[in-house]
Amino acid sequence: MELTEGNYNLVTEFILLGFPTHPELQIVLFPMFLMLYGMILIGNLIGLMMLIRIDPHLQTPMYFFLSNLSFVDLCYSSVIVPKMLVNFLSENKSISYYGCALQFYFFCTFTDPESFILAVMAYDRYVAICNPLLYKVVMSRGIRVWLIVLSYIGGNVSSLVHTSFAFILKYCDKNVINHFFCDLPPLLMLSCAGTSVNEWLLSTYGSSVEIICFFIIVISYYFILPSVLKIRSSSGRKKTFSTSASHLTSVAIYQGTPLFIYSRPSSLYSPNTDKIISVFYTIVFAVLTPLIYSLRNKGVKDAARKALRSKTDSS
Repeated sequence: MELTEGNYNLVTEFILLGFPTHPELQIVLFPMFLMLYGMILIGNLIGLMMLIRIDPHLQTPMYFFLSNLSFVDLCYSSVIVPKMLVNFLSENKSISYYGCALQFYFFCTFTDPESFILAVMAYDRYVAICNPLLYKVVMSRGIRVWLIVLSYIGGNVSSLVHTSFAFILKYCDKNVINHFFCDLPPLLMLSCAGTSVNEWLLSTYGSSVEIICFFIIVISYYFILPSVLKIRSSSGRKKTFSTSASHLTSVAIYQGTPLFIYSRPSSLYSPNTDKIISVFYTIVFAVLTPLIYSLRNKGVKDAARKALRSKTDSS
């Protein structure tokens, strides 16, 4: 549907192209992504968030930050995957202009805090390992709540900036977004107005946030690693390495992909490659987060065993 303004037909809805394949393959993709989304719900909502909430041994700053990491993973995947699943089975793959704006806004609102939270978790590990006597003071309940609140505020500000500048542009005639959700690079390609400001915001403002968070993580581990190597007991060193390794694995998987997608000039945009990368950091990462922090984490594994045992005993 289009509105006429002057010599232009303004777009009032977009078509999400998704993964253009044969209908038979679409039916195969639907259960695969449905299973992945089920794993996200179970792993993050039940597996981590509820375990951390109900187990008294997990009421520490590290697990408080982890539960928030799990929360944003659950939220941003829920912004994207349900619509994707509907489009797999529907011939009508349209999304309204305002629906597209809202999807992009909420996607950014929950993805942008992820980088902030990963940086906060690195700082938490630095204080716990390098300054253990000050840990309870530095990471008091009030301070850690403020760190999370500031992470969400930072994500919301970033989301408002990008959404506002993207949707004051005019979109004329072309309305097919070559993606499975309303992401910024493919959306800007449809604009009939200049997008230089938007591209500048992506490559400078957006990238600087990722780079600053990554810099905080690198500096934190620069001090953490020598402190870990000084631990005399092998069991203590192994336990410390285990928690740090889980966090570093998350950073390695998540941090680079958004930077790659959003920091490039539009001339280097590759729709098919970017869709695959987007699946990885919007869906697969949310699946992996509970696995990363449970398989290598004795506290989470013990809490899971205790919860299963109590459920078995009660039944």
